[in-house]
Amino acid sequence: MKTKVIIPSTVIWMIGVSAILLFVSSSLRHILFQSTAFDLGIFDQAVYLISQGLTPVSSFMGYHILGDHAAFIFYPLALLYKIYPSVYWLFAVQAIALAIGALPTWYLARQAKLTDRQSIAMVTVYLLYPLIYNVNLFDFHPEVMALPMFLATIWWAKQGKVAWFCFGIVFILGCKAVLSLTVAAMGVWLLLIEKRRFCGAFAISTGIAWFFISSQIVIPFFSGREAAAVGRYSYLGNSVVEIAQNLVLKPGVVLGKVFSFENLGYLVLLLVPVAWGLSWQSLKPLIGAIPCVALNLIADYQPQKDLVHQYSLPALPFLLLAVIASLASNRGWLKKPKFIIIWSLITFLCLAKFTHFSGKYLELVDNLPATREAISQVRLAPKAIAGYGLRFAIARVQSKESLYTTASISPHLSHRQFIQLTNADSPPKDLAQFQYVLLNVRHPGWASNQQFATSLLNQLKSHSKFQLNYARDDVYLFSQKP
Repeated sequence: MKTKVIIPSTVIWMIGVSAILLFVSSSLRHILFQSTAFDLGIFDQAVYLISQGLTPVSSFMGYHILGDHAAFIFYPLALLYKIYPSVYWLFAVQAIALAIGALPTWYLARQAKLTDRQSIAMVTVYLLYPLIYNVNLFDFHPEVMALPMFLATIWWAKQGKVAWFCFGIVFILGCKAVLSLTVAAMGVWLLLIEKRRFCGAFAISTGIAWFFISSQIVIPFFSGREAAAVGRYSYLGNSVVEIAQNLVLKPGVVLGKVFSFENLGYLVLLLVPVAWGLSWQSLKPLIGAIPCVALNLIADYQPQKDLVHQYSLPALPFLLLAVIASLASNRGWLKKPKFIIIWSLITFLCLAKFTHFSGKYLELVDNLPATREAISQVRLAPKAIAGYGLRFAIARVQSKESLYTTASISPHLSHRQFIQLTNADSPPKDLAQFQYVLLNVRHPGWASNQQFATSLLNQLKSHSKFQLNYARDDVYLFSQKP
């Protein structure tokens, strides 16, 4: 008879506090207008449109959301927007998903016969791994929901809970197409190392099948093009099939890309937070991390080589498993929970981007004082409020009509079918296609610049179809004349 494992209250409190801190951090970043159209605006618009029964075609990208990463998880997410449409649902889901990953981490540690103190230390290792905090700050990405599910499916496989395992695999595949490669690699590990035949075979077959279905059928059908990430491997070809072929046929080209100081730095960043617990004898679980790390190493795209963006998330569960295995066999540099926690805290303080709140994230506050003043006067009538700043310029554009605005403002107004961001490299052919234009000339945002923003402002001032509704602190709101 199996003994029921009781979760310590310490673990529950750690998860709860972490979820709150993550949610507050991402929400504050959004309030400070540091979130952007890519990727928050894209996903927020798609989920909103689904919740309204509309086709989720992203006007930022120009095609159906399934043409991005074949992430069908957006459809169940839209149920939250039916309760009340708000981007903060995405922040809450992301924060809870990232924090709750600590729970299966604890179960896996206990399953490996670690002590309660060691298991709690592993929970700390997970929660203080810098990528957890950093990716939470980078808008929203559906693969964050796959992180705790990877850990849970591994635990279910080890427990022989086949039905739950199969559910977890389907859930993971729905978060992002490329996760299918990690699922397949995890299947290899389960089959060959863990001797979980059915679970391993199921993960391998579904992972491989979904990779080809999503990359060759779903994404091209909904977007009319190859998968979005293909351009990051252009030196290997212009399609998924061509890239796969050249990985085999041109190993010299691949190796020339892999062996670089940039990749060495990336591996150091990835491994330093858990380096204390890695040993040669415990590296077998890292089989599951091979696709994720390999794709990052051969990519021609710097964000795939840091602990700021989401691209390394699929590797984390297997790094944790390797450390747990090392502790279970009494290997590794550090064995005492106290020292493990200290190491994790040091790496977090060195690599987590919480310092942005005292610097980078305050870059736009110089033309937001009127917004704070207006918020303190919430009892004012709408007409009186209209002159108080960016927040209320946004409040005046709550209709669902078309809008042209900056990358940082757009995720605050993406609950509409047609919204585009100001892009200096791709100016609009006809401004009259937009009902509203909202500019922040002082801070034109990503993909724009002050010269382009000033040019747009001058065009709008002289445009026969537009009128100026609002102007304060270099923030301008235009609407089409009635």
